[in-house]
Amino acid sequence: MNESMDEAIIFAKRYIEDLLSFFGLNTDVYATTEDDVIQLSVPSTHLNGFLIGQRGENMRSMQYLTSTALKNNNFVNTRVNVDIADYKKQRADRLREKAEGWVKKVKDSKEPMELEPMNAADRRVIHQLAAEHGLKSESAGFGRERHIILEVQD
Repeated sequence: MNESMDEAIIFAKRYIEDLLSFFGLNTDVYATTEDDVIQLSVPSTHLNGFLIGQRGENMRSMQYLTSTALKNNNFVNTRVNVDIADYKKQRADRLREKAEGWVKKVKDSKEPMELEPMNAADRRVIHQLAAEHGLKSESAGFGRERHIILEVQD
């Protein structure tokens, strides 16, 4: 059983680099860990659009493949986040900007606000922002309908 987080990072980094080489892309992937999640950052290249895919689908697939490969090789830490050309980071920054307006509206009106359904990563960004501004945030609904309700703390 491979126990070391360092070994898992090295394995994941090598795995994603090998995967990219199938597409003729020989690049160095930046690998770190944050909260027991292996962060793999692929630099910007001429293949960004293809590697990211429509709404990030190809990127999520690479994340899934890397996580599965770690599991299949008996690594304990198998949570992986793949970001290509800072796509996820920029998306989170844009979402935070938009959410600042929602936070202000809820604080000013003191009325709860139901947000549009969003994926888990986007909900996490909103929950963090709400906490920073002293608002209560709660996820509601199931599956594709899962969304956040923002409200003033009691």
